[in-house]
Amino acid sequence: MDPSPKKTILVVDDDPQMRLALQETIQRLGYRVVLSENGQEALLRLRQQDSSFSMVVTDVNMPRMDGVALLKEVRRNIGGGTLPVLVITGFGTVENAVEMMKEGATDYLMKPFSFDTLKKAVESMVSLNRPGEELITANPKMREIVELAGKLAPGGITVLIYGESGTGKELLARHIHKSSRRADKPFVAINCAAIPENLLESELFGHEKGAFTGAAEKKKGKFELANGGTLLLDEIGEMPLLLQAKLLRVLQEREIDRIGGKEPISVDVRVIATTNRDLQKECEEGRFREDLYYRLNVFPVKVPPLRERPEDISALSNHLIERYSSIAGKRITGITGAAMEMLRGGRWRGNIREFQNVIQRAVFLCAGDVIDTCDLMMETDSLAPAPKENGGKIKDMEKDLIFQTLRGVNGNKTQAARILGVSVRTIRNKLREYGENFSG
Repeated sequence: MDPSPKKTILVVDDDPQMRLALQETIQRLGYRVVLSENGQEALLRLRQQDSSFSMVVTDVNMPRMDGVALLKEVRRNIGGGTLPVLVITGFGTVENAVEMMKEGATDYLMKPFSFDTLKKAVESMVSLNRPGEELITANPKMREIVELAGKLAPGGITVLIYGESGTGKELLARHIHKSSRRADKPFVAINCAAIPENLLESELFGHEKGAFTGAAEKKKGKFELANGGTLLLDEIGEMPLLLQAKLLRVLQEREIDRIGGKEPISVDVRVIATTNRDLQKECEEGRFREDLYYRLNVFPVKVPPLRERPEDISALSNHLIERYSSIAGKRITGITGAAMEMLRGGRWRGNIREFQNVIQRAVFLCAGDVIDTCDLMMETDSLAPAPKENGGKIKDMEKDLIFQTLRGVNGNKTQAARILGVSVRTIRNKLREYGENFSG
C-alpha cells in the first residue's frame, strides 16, 4: 500500500547537501518532509506540532544540540516518548550503535547507506507510529480497565487517567478515542509538562497574526485542531494555575479565545486528561484548582505500574520481540527462561517505556535466534530484590551480564558502565561484592 502523503517526516542535519539528499529520497517514497538544521530547531518544531510528525530522521554530530541530546528530549518530553527516531551518522561504531539504542533510537544507520536501506528503515518505522500502537495486556486488572474504557468510550464523558510515567496512559486514551463515536475525527495530544509556560497558552488556544512578538501568522491551537474529536491533555498536573483557570472556562463554555482574537470560537471536543500526580493532594497544597479537578475527574481510571502486572512481562516481550525483529530484519523466535526471569525481576521504574528500550536493545544485540540474559543490558541496580529461593539465580545472571560486558570491552570498566547504563562505581562495587578483580 502506498504511503499517505499526509505523513510527515522531520529530517535533522546540519549539512545542507545531506539534508537535500534525505529530503529528495524520502519525498520519492511519498512522504512530506520538514527540515531542521540542528537539534534545537527540531525540538522547537516538535514541541509546537509533535502530533503532525510520523517519525524523526536525525544526524548525530550537529552544533547547538546534537542528535543524542535531541533523542533524549524526544524520549522524555515529546508525544509520550514513542515517536520513532532513526539516527544516522558517518562516525558509526558498534559501541555508538549500542549507545543510540540504549537512549531509545528506533533504528541506526551508518553513512553511506543505500536508497533501499533508508527506504526499508523509514517505511517500517512509519508503520509503527504512535496512532497504530496496540494496547497489549494479559493482566486481569488491566483487562478490566480496558473493558471499562470500552464501555464509557461511546459517550463524550470526560476521563482522567492516573498512573506513573510510561504505564500506557496515552495508549489507553487512544483506545477510548478509537472506540468512541468520534473515532473518525482528530485525536490531538499535548504534553503540558513539555511546553514552556509562555508558549502553552498559544499551543492550547492559538493566536492571531501579530498577537505578540514572533506571531508572524495566525495559528490554530490544539482545541481547534481537535474540533469534533478528542484532545488529550497529557500530564495535566503540570499546567500553571493561570492556564488552569482559562482551561476551566473552555470546558464550561465550550469556546476558546485565541490570543489577540476578537471573537470567541466554539469548539466541540472530548477531553481526556492524564497525570502521574495525586491531584487531590495538589489541590490541598494549592497547586491545582479544585473546581478544575472536579470538572476533569468525572470518570477516574487508575493504570497500575508494570511491576504490578507480571502477566504483561511475557505478553509484551513476545509482542515487542516480533515488532523490533521486523525492523532489524532478524528472525528472533523467543527468549530464554533465564532472560525472562531476569525481566520479571526488574523494578521497571520507567514502566513500559523502559521495558520497550530493553527489548529493543536486546533485539539489536542478539546474535542468535533467541534472546538471552547477555542481550538484555538491564541496569543492574534496577533489579528488584529477589525472593530467597531465587536470589542466587538473579545474582548469577547479574554477574554473568557484567562479566560478559567487560569481556566485550577488554575489561574497560568505564566502557562497560556506559553500555550497561550504570556508574563506574556500581561496576566496582559489584566486582568487590563478587570478590573479583576482573582483568579480562
